[in-house]
Amino acid sequence: MTEGQTNAAFTPRVFSGIQPSGGLTLGNYLGALKRFADSQDSGVQSVFCMVDMHAITVWQDPAKLRNATRELCAGFIASGVDPEKSILFNQSAVSGHAELAWVFNCVARMGWMQRMTQWKDKAGKNQQNASLGLFAYPALMAADILLYQATHVPVGEDQKQHVELTRDIAIKFNHDYGVDFFPVPEPVIEGTATRVMSLRDGSKKMSKSDPSDMSRINLTDDADTIAGKIRKARTDPDALPSEPEGLEGRAEARNLVNIYAALNGQTQAEVLADVGGKQFSEFKPMLADLAVTKLSPISGEMARLTETPDEIDAILRRGADRAREIADPVIAKTLEIVGMVR
Repeated sequence: MTEGQTNAAFTPRVFSGIQPSGGLTLGNYLGALKRFADSQDSGVQSVFCMVDMHAITVWQDPAKLRNATRELCAGFIASGVDPEKSILFNQSAVSGHAELAWVFNCVARMGWMQRMTQWKDKAGKNQQNASLGLFAYPALMAADILLYQATHVPVGEDQKQHVELTRDIAIKFNHDYGVDFFPVPEPVIEGTATRVMSLRDGSKKMSKSDPSDMSRINLTDDADTIAGKIRKARTDPDALPSEPEGLEGRAEARNLVNIYAALNGQTQAEVLADVGGKQFSEFKPMLADLAVTKLSPISGEMARLTETPDEIDAILRRGADRAREIADPVIAKTLEIVGMVR
């Protein structure tokens, strides 16, 4: 942060985005969508984005991408995100994301990008054949956040490094140009189940790319499917402990307890105080009933919305109009700062 600068000089604003790559899971709901919905009445403006430009860093079927973007929008709304209270739009509809990303490509350093864990994971040993977009992904993510001068970014632990890079870019831009123009955003990591793990392997994150559909609960799953997956979730033979310390070394048990706590608005300790001593043969039906109660209305509303794509498209257009009201002055001022004429 440049000398004398504090985020108190900026209007508090939350920004977060999700890739429309298809197949929302319980992990997306508990780690992001539910938190977004719960935060809407905090009095802080929220900007939520379907980051379709990020999605094409790897090849996407165009028709599937359009459908996935609409499904993601439906998932936001069905999870309780109100497009009147929050700004909800798709990234490519606001050109400022691409414009600011280019400026940040010229601010960020190659070494910063090469250190990014997700670049190493996604490109692997085949880095020479990975897209330039995949390498420059973090600069676009920084542009997503700073285009709205966001001060807070709700993220999971696996995305914290990207917010840290965004902070570095904001600090370097401000320093290079002698301004206090961009805030240095804070990552917001909270909640019992910000990282929901696989139902088949408690050491791995729940993922829509896992070959086994039994490893995850999809937000489009019906009640019977949800209950069946929980009944078959991997556990261990021991009873549940009465205190969190008893979950050490029990990844699958911890995951199911965390899911129950997050769905029921409790802490891990509160859940264990109630269910300590129970076998999983007793706890799993409790979790299944709770999950069905919480998730069935979401899957029903998602189904309704995805059958009316015109309604979703209208919501996204209105959201993009509102997003541009914030973004256009920011990109105009940025280009003025760097010496461009327009």
